[in-house]
Amino acid sequence: MNRRFVILGFMGCGKTTVATELARRLECKFIDLDSFITESQGRSPSEIIEQDGEPAFRQIESLALTEVLQDRDTRVIALGGGAWTIPANRTFIALHDCLTVWLDTPFETCWQRISHSGKTVRPLAPDHETARARYQLRRADYVLAERQISMNETDSAETIASQVLS
Repeated sequence: MNRRFVILGFMGCGKTTVATELARRLECKFIDLDSFITESQGRSPSEIIEQDGEPAFRQIESLALTEVLQDRDTRVIALGGGAWTIPANRTFIALHDCLTVWLDTPFETCWQRISHSGKTVRPLAPDHETARARYQLRRADYVLAERQISMNETDSAETIASQVLS
């Protein structure tokens, strides 16, 4: 398959972990969009959102996505949780013939990962209620992905990568 893979889903769903395994299996280049933004901007997505606001971050994110998609060597891309919610980003991804895969992970699994990740600040999920509302809102966009893979906390990255490739 020559198409590139774009892995999407809510924060804490396992996008980076699955995308890393997928790239390992394909022996190809992988980019985590949030890490790419951190490297190019010198600030994390959380810092940008806290300092400049979410709209400013979404502009930076869209420009970063444009840059990443122009590199044909990048075969696997893990989006940030909100990147897919921007219609222009979905259009741009479609124009680059990427297979989009939604990792549909239950909210409580995502919340456990979000709330127990001491190293990552999540300004868009400061508490359970806010995170749940954002999760529910984003599902309407996530369902637009070409493939949906239902996950739970016991699924391994290896198992999910196999499903993506099947």
